Amino acid sequence: MKTVSLKELRENVSSYAAKVQSGASFIVIKRSKPLFKIAPVEDERWEEVVDFTKISRGGVSIDEVLARL
Repeated sequence: MKTVSLKELRENVSSYAAKVQSGASFIVIKRSKPLFKIAPVEDERWEEVVDFTKISRGGVSIDEVLARL
């Protein structure tokens, strides 16, 4: 498993998020000590219920959602 410094992760979070989404895992270190591990979610219980960005690019306000219920 690859390691990445906390500073490097913080400065390039989008890049590392894409790598994790593609299946990579990393141990995040600070001052040569491991802090935590980032890895793809393996739990398949997550499912998309509603994607409000398909209705409006910026999403939908809670007031509009409640008005439609």
